[in-house]
Amino acid sequence: MPVVALNGINLSYQVEGGGDLVVMVMGTGSPGRVWHAHQVPALRAAGFRVATFDNRGIPPTDECASGIVIEDLVGDTAALIESLGGRAHAVGTSMGARVVQELALARPELVSKAVMLATSGRNDPMQLALSRGQRALHDEGITLPGRYHAAVNAVLNLSPATLRGVGVRDWLDIFEFGGSAVSAGVRAQMEVDEHEDRLAAYRDIAVPCLVVGFADDRVLPPHLAREVAGAIPGARYEEVADAGHYGYLEQPDAVNRLLVDFLTS
Repeated sequence: MPVVALNGINLSYQVEGGGDLVVMVMGTGSPGRVWHAHQVPALRAAGFRVATFDNRGIPPTDECASGIVIEDLVGDTAALIESLGGRAHAVGTSMGARVVQELALARPELVSKAVMLATSGRNDPMQLALSRGQRALHDEGITLPGRYHAAVNAVLNLSPATLRGVGVRDWLDIFEFGGSAVSAGVRAQMEVDEHEDRLAAYRDIAVPCLVVGFADDRVLPPHLAREVAGAIPGARYEEVADAGHYGYLEQPDAVNRLLVDFLTS
């Protein structure tokens, strides 16, 4: 993956395929390569050129441990789009979906269509409590036992349908292997989770938008995504069943159908 100087940082990105450009923005704590498991192959097969990248906070992109705000992430995404030709479809999940929303609002000339998965336009009390609790674990130096961390993450991020499935042991192993400790860059990303109510501002978004909620999402419940779709004029809302916060990994076929249908329509 090349690393280039953009928007005042060194940013790591990857581009595959040909055709119209789709830039994909990942959520808190995850590298851009997560999109390559399912979404990049589907979009390439549909005839798109797909760019993924590591948000600031995720090496080899600069960690920016001294602080990250949403405007930084929007600026990084805008700079990447400009460097790759100047206009793109933008797809984001969780924190990345909020980046896409703010990009569509601030730089509409760069966004052909916008897709937001598992998103929100405001903090609700439960989401805020969860976010602050996760930051407190880091700040107080608390490391959860591996198996307990894995179980908590599975319950928070996966659908009950996934937890009943034959692959749940694999998910638990992945979560346990990752551990509960976070890097300084990811801790800086976590500050972006707490934000003001932006729903009124989103009434000024004018680019075509698809908002996708995941029916069993406990981190950002689908009612928050529906609020975003309701605020954006003309936005389309879809909800994926049997999907938690990681719905794009749990139900990739359903998510990919929505992406390809919207971006090619």
